Amino acid sequence: MTAGTRRRGRRRLCRPPPPPRQRPGPRLSPCSGRQDAVMQDPTPERAEESRAAAAEGGGGGASWLQKVFEEVRGSSQLSVAPAEPPAVTVVAVERYLAQAPPPPAAPPAPQYWYDVTLADGARRQRCHLAPRLNGLVQRARLRAGARLRLTRCSYRYDEKRLNRGFLCLEGLERAGGPGDTAATAGTPPDGTRPLQPLRGENRHYLPLWNNEDPYGDVWMPDRPPAQVDVDVSKLTNLGHLEMTWRSRVRFHPLLVRILHKSRLRYYGKPEKAMDMPYQAYFEVADGSGMTSMVLWSSLCPEWYNSMKVGTVLLLEQYAIKDSYPFKTQPTPGDSQMKRFATIEISLNDRNPPTKISIIPEEMVKPEWGLPEVKYRFITRSELDDLPHNYSCDVIGLVTFVGRAERARKREHCEDFWLYRWAHAIDGTSDQPFILELFATSQPDVFERIHPMTYLVCTQMRVVRDLTENPSSTIYLTTSNESQIFITGWHKGQPYTKDTKVKNFIQWMKSQSEADQMKKTVIGGYYPFPRPPDNFSDYCKSNKVESVLKTISETGKEIEDLHYREHKRVAVQGIICAIKYISCSSTAEEVSGVELVQKDSSQSLESSAVSKEDCVDKGKNTSLQNEEVKSFLGPHCSTGEQHQHQALLPKEGSVKRKIRRLNRDAEQGSTSVIPVSSCPYFTRSARRKFRLDEYQHGDIVQDKNGQAVSASLQYCTDREGMSDIPETEETRRTCDSWQSDLWTQVKDKLMKYLHHSKIFPESIPRKFDYVYRDLLMQQYNLHAAVHQPKETTAEKSIDEFKSASGLGHYEVTVLGINHDVAIDVAFLPLFCPEDPHLFQLEEIQNDTLLSCMSCISAHQQKATSNGRPCDMFSLSDEIVKAAKDLDGKHVVCILDICHLGDDKVEVFLSKIYKTEEPGVLDPV
Repeated sequence: MTAGTRRRGRRRLCRPPPPPRQRPGPRLSPCSGRQDAVMQDPTPERAEESRAAAAEGGGGGASWLQKVFEEVRGSSQLSVAPAEPPAVTVVAVERYLAQAPPPPAAPPAPQYWYDVTLADGARRQRCHLAPRLNGLVQRARLRAGARLRLTRCSYRYDEKRLNRGFLCLEGLERAGGPGDTAATAGTPPDGTRPLQPLRGENRHYLPLWNNEDPYGDVWMPDRPPAQVDVDVSKLTNLGHLEMTWRSRVRFHPLLVRILHKSRLRYYGKPEKAMDMPYQAYFEVADGSGMTSMVLWSSLCPEWYNSMKVGTVLLLEQYAIKDSYPFKTQPTPGDSQMKRFATIEISLNDRNPPTKISIIPEEMVKPEWGLPEVKYRFITRSELDDLPHNYSCDVIGLVTFVGRAERARKREHCEDFWLYRWAHAIDGTSDQPFILELFATSQPDVFERIHPMTYLVCTQMRVVRDLTENPSSTIYLTTSNESQIFITGWHKGQPYTKDTKVKNFIQWMKSQSEADQMKKTVIGGYYPFPRPPDNFSDYCKSNKVESVLKTISETGKEIEDLHYREHKRVAVQGIICAIKYISCSSTAEEVSGVELVQKDSSQSLESSAVSKEDCVDKGKNTSLQNEEVKSFLGPHCSTGEQHQHQALLPKEGSVKRKIRRLNRDAEQGSTSVIPVSSCPYFTRSARRKFRLDEYQHGDIVQDKNGQAVSASLQYCTDREGMSDIPETEETRRTCDSWQSDLWTQVKDKLMKYLHHSKIFPESIPRKFDYVYRDLLMQQYNLHAAVHQPKETTAEKSIDEFKSASGLGHYEVTVLGINHDVAIDVAFLPLFCPEDPHLFQLEEIQNDTLLSCMSCISAHQQKATSNGRPCDMFSLSDEIVKAAKDLDGKHVVCILDICHLGDDKVEVFLSKIYKTEEPGVLDPV
């Protein structure tokens, strides 16, 4: 085939084939867990070719993006597929409200659109992302800082405007790892960033991951206080307005102080055209009482950031309306203050246009009679006695902060709540405040919460178990009027005068910073609040049929997750296999030695599943393996790992070992179980398990000189067995157990989902104050705009010390119809430095998970006393608890969270027995 024929062929194809010397990149697919190709990182030679091609095509320093822009506009189809596209950097990914298509619309239209800014080193080009590729952003495959290649683009004119159009991205493929500083170093700055999106009538962008935060240059920073002469004789008050507002059209000026401030509310809809569909509530007061004030539309970007709790406002040309009856009400700090609940002050940019002035605090006169801001601070020792939904304020030293996660507001919508968990201590109790912090329209504060900062949270609500379970843990959650403040934001806040705040500061002065630092943890999986003890309480007002998911539906739920979306699902099944995975095994899996997680789209749906497909063997080279490195501490050698994976001939010997292990852990012993004490394979057992294929692996001699394979892996336990019937001895290894039922059905499954992989982002880490910015960035969401690194010093997240246990458990759940199965993970969490961090406790009616949690805690104590990390096996207590569930139908509660790219964690959180009184009959 000639070169000309190849070029003509490329023009006929939707996606051109790469030239022979070019390694194909992974085609970015918006569908979760799917990709059209797999690619290694580009070689230096390929990078040089790209730079040379760009220079040649653009006349030296000319822009390749400019060349494509001109080419697509000159195309008869207004569409091109570049033959050899060089890598470009994603500078920004920005979201805005889509426009509803004219009726009738066939498929459901997207609720939001995305604009993507690309840079090639000489030029920045803002492009529109084709809506069918929205999933790339929603699952964080396309994000700021990423490197990609543009395989197809088009140009679209706006038919309702003159001389307006935009470049549309139709095809993309990944070009290696994240972009670095060098990728954008030669790119000219934007200058003034455009405020208006490329498509539609929208005038502003939204934050990338939620709607409650202000985003972009349209939101003005703090406005300086105005020098205003206040004529007291012309003022009115709230009490007078409530009595006379219906008989008046214009009102006298009003002087008020802000006592409470709500988060922003965005009420934009694709089918409604509105310039700035924002609203914010405030509670304001003067000497006569308190009422609500509403900030509308374009006044929100202009004034919201300047209106703080304690700010004094002079209002003119405002409107009075009937109060909205369904809005939330904050709890005033002064219970004696009169409240005017029938009216609200409306501030708008028209009808009439409100005039707002901020009065400096130093100009406020006592004779004006404005009330001071009062709070309801409590200490941790007082919390246990407070009722459910009680409103309070708290201050504490942060000892733990979790990663930012998202929860869908409604099923099948694209709107999310953004939240994170935190712990704070105040010295009045051994227990911390457990805080559920939703975004409060303070992104600068929310993203900067880290251990060792002083945290103040106002208008928090007490959440306690209404089922009267005495063992349930109380926590606090934010309300619509909550505000959060951290170190650096406390100056000038009214609460600094509160007595309990002053007491906390005095207590902190008596504490050792080094001692508190030892207890600090950041990020990772945080299983809170734990599911209730009874399944009926879990269901609450929902029917069981709407709560329970099939295993196949759970696979679809996992596929449809958005970036950092967290869900809790319930599935029926049978616990049929358990495996303990040590720190070294986990490290090897994450390094790509063994791929545990497979997407449901890759699962076999034929009538039989082969042995090779049932067991992951590390041959999958998906991007998630390339991007994830080893974690959970230093590598243990392969030989050390395999020395402890042998068959157990007698159950009682493990009981004695576990008891001795637990006793040594409690006594702080540093003794190590000798390798020879582990049971070994007999020759008949080797024949039974076809171990001859491992004869070239490492060999360990037992005390009798019997050769033992040191290369035995878990796949031995799960691959095809010989025709000789298995006994309990052959089904049980030092680190795994499986039921008779599993051995009979595992090769006949219609679908087998593998989601037991643990990712570095799932592991809570010890906080390192020196690397606080790196850690905060890791556990926040991806930024909308790329921020090049200012330093070349880098540290991978898996290099930070783990704060949790030694390893995790892989639990296999078989469907109750014996045709599908899913592997999930159970991560025991225990921090020796802070036992209250993960609330280690006996889980009522859940013996199996209780055993796995407690045994792992004892093992971690032993490891902290010098015991090597691989000296542990599956305990007799765990095996006994698993046998008690053998063949029985149970309800498993799973925590699932999308971590970006193709990484989804699936953790087992609770097991309910279906014969328990608290489990409802779904029939």
